[in-house]
Amino acid sequence: MSKQEKKDQTQELIKETTKNLFFVKGKFDATTQEIADEAGINRTLINYYFRSRDNLIQIVFDEAHKVEKEKSEVIMRSDLLFKEKIAQFIEESLSTSLRYPYLETYIVSQINKGNCHKKDVEENDLKKLFRDIEQEMELGNVEKMEPIQFIFNMISLLVFPSAVRPLIMENLMIDDKEFDRLIADRKDIILNMLFKN
Repeated sequence: MSKQEKKDQTQELIKETTKNLFFVKGKFDATTQEIADEAGINRTLINYYFRSRDNLIQIVFDEAHKVEKEKSEVIMRSDLLFKEKIAQFIEESLSTSLRYPYLETYIVSQINKGNCHKKDVEENDLKKLFRDIEQEMELGNVEKMEPIQFIFNMISLLVFPSAVRPLIMENLMIDDKEFDRLIADRKDIILNMLFKN
């Protein structure tokens, strides 16, 4: 194995370990030492490759975020029927929530710190989405409301349970396995709430 390949492998290991600690286990306060211990490497390697813990976390977050953004774009720009597009978007979002249970909580915590204001949506895509929603309302498939309210409803139904996962688990006495099962079951529930038929 070349020196470059070894470097790439170590960087990937550090990133995957960080993702796992933050977005899978919800350990947002994990130190550089804890990340290094979990990855089974020397702590100095993290600073060598990523300069700082904050820089590493930003890179890992940006990568996770980019994957989600690309998936959303593919769905929104596809030629599927509107309800199928929304169903696919919901399915992708829920599978992300299952893969990274604490990603939404992390995003909310970063927004609250003022670290996460990124404009994700192109204006033309948004206008087309609004037109599509209005058309569905005209066809009687969706309750009449401002199109943005439809989006609020969809995002709330999708994101809220995961964003407050620790709170829900504690107050409703649900363990991780049960919470994941409930999230996995949400696709049809959400679709039935958004669409009349």
